[in-house]
Amino acid sequence: MANKKIDGIIEAVRYAPDGKIELVRAYERRGSTFSDSILITRANLVSRLKSGEKFVTGARKEFMGSTFEISKAVLLNGDSITTGSDSSRDRLEEVPSL
Repeated sequence: MANKKIDGIIEAVRYAPDGKIELVRAYERRGSTFSDSILITRANLVSRLKSGEKFVTGARKEFMGSTFEISKAVLLNGDSITTGSDSSRDRLEEVPSL
């Protein structure tokens, strides 16, 4: 993924009781580096994905500043936010809960 532009990295997720994503903790790209962690609501994340922003799942490497271990691309599959193309519900695989 080194050649692809990444707009944000999702590190943790909170699901609502109905199974939909409520909040994600993410880092936004700010030029050649990334921001501190921010919370993004489901509505804001859907809007960003629809506008073409690229989000991936991952985790910050300890003591390495803006260096991350990237895992999977986040996709908007109809009304679902997922890391797999066959999911009919919100599901970010291997992302810890908030």
